[in-house]
Amino acid sequence: MKILTVVGNRPQFVKSAPLGEAFREAGLEEVVVHTGQHWDDELSRVFFEELGLAEPAHRLDLRTPDLHAMTAPIRAVIDAESPDLVLVLGDTNSTLAGARAAAAEGVPIAHVEAGLRSGDLSMPEERARMEVDTLAALLLCPDERSAATLRDEGVPGRTAVVGDVMADATLRFAPIARERVPPPHSPGTYVVATVHREANVRPERLRRIVQGLSQLDETVVLPAHPRTASVLETELIPLGENVELREPLGYLAFASAASQARVIATDSGGLQKEAYWYRVPCVTMRPSTEWVDTVVVGANLLVDDDPDALVAAVGSARFPAEAPPLYGDGHAAGRIASVLGSL
Repeated sequence: MKILTVVGNRPQFVKSAPLGEAFREAGLEEVVVHTGQHWDDELSRVFFEELGLAEPAHRLDLRTPDLHAMTAPIRAVIDAESPDLVLVLGDTNSTLAGARAAAAEGVPIAHVEAGLRSGDLSMPEERARMEVDTLAALLLCPDERSAATLRDEGVPGRTAVVGDVMADATLRFAPIARERVPPPHSPGTYVVATVHREANVRPERLRRIVQGLSQLDETVVLPAHPRTASVLETELIPLGENVELREPLGYLAFASAASQARVIATDSGGLQKEAYWYRVPCVTMRPSTEWVDTVVVGANLLVDDDPDALVAAVGSARFPAEAPPLYGDGHAAGRIASVLGSL
């Protein structure tokens, strides 16, 4: 079987590492297409260097998150490669462009992280997840909740619960990261914050989030996405003396910092899960999350953009001692390879 995997942003590069290895072990041919949705070296190339990923067979270098700009070039690659299956991951514009391109070319689609829902249709990611799931022939779910969601929606594709491939990467790379890269401060004495979602980099929301971070009585390490840094600069949004604005970190440096933080404050979907696997409490600066179970068990608190709620949540955040395992056991990539190999 020949699989064409579409990647374009930071979390997708991380997920592709265990997947690529599992595909090779299963004797599956994989062709990787990098859209260029993330093109900054610290958000893109460094992942291939640090994680030992093979260079993509097709590096489109589009340097844009624009959905329509990605779709036609991906279609051209599909036409040239004639894969048996197109595999897309997550909920980004690269995910949706890959799925639309495959559908237009009449090639079956497999969706990794199928069935996730936040219930917030104002999020582009939510709309992307729903559309990709309706297009996919194979829906690879991280948990039973996601599979049940797809059944309730009447989604027609075949469903398989495989666990979360990000767990595979996190469990593999976090110990390496801590060994190779020292944390930015003594373990357990700082907060790691990330803010990058489109809604949160609008000036008024970003100003309120930064206000909350600046009111914390502990050091905040804030590796800024280029889009976030640009808004901070152009809108003259002040940072408290406790907030350390940094360039984007390489994957290993970020994993070391996040896994040794006292609290993670984020609007990232993937980092909410990673925090759980690191056993670091999480505060999510969004009104909703697709990773509902992390909230249910008390490991993750939703504060939206309320600065006072953010301060209170970070101050009280503790990881629950009896937190159950969530989203797999680190063997999702092997299960995905087995499912694909059986087609």
